[in-house]
Amino acid sequence: MFKWEVVDPAPGEPVGARQRLRWGKTAGLGIQHVVAMFGATFVFPVVMGLDPNLAILFSGLCTILFLVVCKNRVPSYLGTSAAFVGGVAAIRAMGGDSADVTGAIMVAGLVLLAVGVFVHFAGPRMVHAVLPPAVTGAVVMLIGFNLAPVVASVYWPVDQWTALLTATFLVLAAVLFPGFWGRIAVFLALVFGFLLSYLFDVLLGPITSCGGDGCTPEPHLRVGFDGLAEAAWFGLPSGTLDDGVPAVHGPSVSLVFVLLVLPGVIALVAENLGHVKAVAEMTGDDLDPYMGRALGADGAATALASMFGGSPTTTYAENIGVMSATRVYSTAAYYVAAGVAIVLGLCPKFGVLVAAIPGGVLGGITLVLYGMISLVGAKIWVENGVDFAEPRNLVGLAAGMVAGIGGVALDLGGGFEIGGIALGTILVIVYFHVVALRDRRVGAGPPAEGVPAGRMETEAPDQDGEAGRKP
Repeated sequence: MFKWEVVDPAPGEPVGARQRLRWGKTAGLGIQHVVAMFGATFVFPVVMGLDPNLAILFSGLCTILFLVVCKNRVPSYLGTSAAFVGGVAAIRAMGGDSADVTGAIMVAGLVLLAVGVFVHFAGPRMVHAVLPPAVTGAVVMLIGFNLAPVVASVYWPVDQWTALLTATFLVLAAVLFPGFWGRIAVFLALVFGFLLSYLFDVLLGPITSCGGDGCTPEPHLRVGFDGLAEAAWFGLPSGTLDDGVPAVHGPSVSLVFVLLVLPGVIALVAENLGHVKAVAEMTGDDLDPYMGRALGADGAATALASMFGGSPTTTYAENIGVMSATRVYSTAAYYVAAGVAIVLGLCPKFGVLVAAIPGGVLGGITLVLYGMISLVGAKIWVENGVDFAEPRNLVGLAAGMVAGIGGVALDLGGGFEIGGIALGTILVIVYFHVVALRDRRVGAGPPAEGVPAGRMETEAPDQDGEAGRKP
């Protein structure tokens, strides 16, 4: 499994998953994959209140785990997942700490692992039957829109002008910068916002602000490097998080908090299956036999990272972009990327730099990223031809969408409450299939939205270019 055919392709010729260039070129490609995943992989742990050094470290370890489980057939990097950010925000709003967060995510990872085992033996069609594109799109949209209050109340008030300028730079960079530079727009926006904040500190002095409800505004510099000189160049992640929990900690499991993050599993299923389909389309390989392995590996990786206080993982579309641009699909390059990430994760100085990211910069970046998460749900609907003239799509999804976005809660007594994303997801799935069952009984057609079963959001159009046409 760890032997790659060494090739020297002509310009434009692809390099397969089980092939590699010379190790020098392979190392360069691996570093390029690190740059592509870098921004989101350590921004999302910061947003969730977890340790970014630990997230980078486990992203490398979990990538290796993923590659091994998939027998080096599915080139992919496992970076930090945004699917649980909304659930994490809800947990913290209910008084949960970082141990509660990682405990809930660990259980979600185990659920995804079980889904992967099921798909491996039963095939992916069963998953698509339970989670058709209409439902998947709605859940992903719920996750994104639930994050809007986090931007408005936590990050934006810290430094609104830096946030606005950073968001503007990110939008322009993503659409105007050519090729690879556009794909790392998040990382470039982070650097831009960091430098802008430092410049404002020099020219304008401290700012008086705070982030979060009920906090007291105090004068402070936008950028602070406290502890950078004392931090070691090499060592295990250590220290404490903002809520007083050690950076490396064991999980604490609560059923109430688990229900808040379980909707993220649906998003991870969609991301992983879509990733496998996209890679198969690029490489021309039949990767359907590896779908269950990919889901199970990501679930195991998420559970493993959470056991030690790390962040959840998912396959990264950013790295698909790198493969698309280079036409090099070698899994050897991903081992190099994983090794570089592990080294960065074991550098405490790097962790101090990440902790110094100004709140205003995070405000600008999350303003765009959270909106993009929401619109990915709409993208799933559009690419799969979801027809809202059909009652199962309009009526079936309506109640769950409002309940999830509006934060509606259902009090079950005894201090047990389901609300927000969890309640919205349950209502979306149940109501959709209730209405779809009625459609089948009256002969209104199958619950799928006019596409073959198994069609996911990143699947390529049919050969005649008509994505979502009637079968």
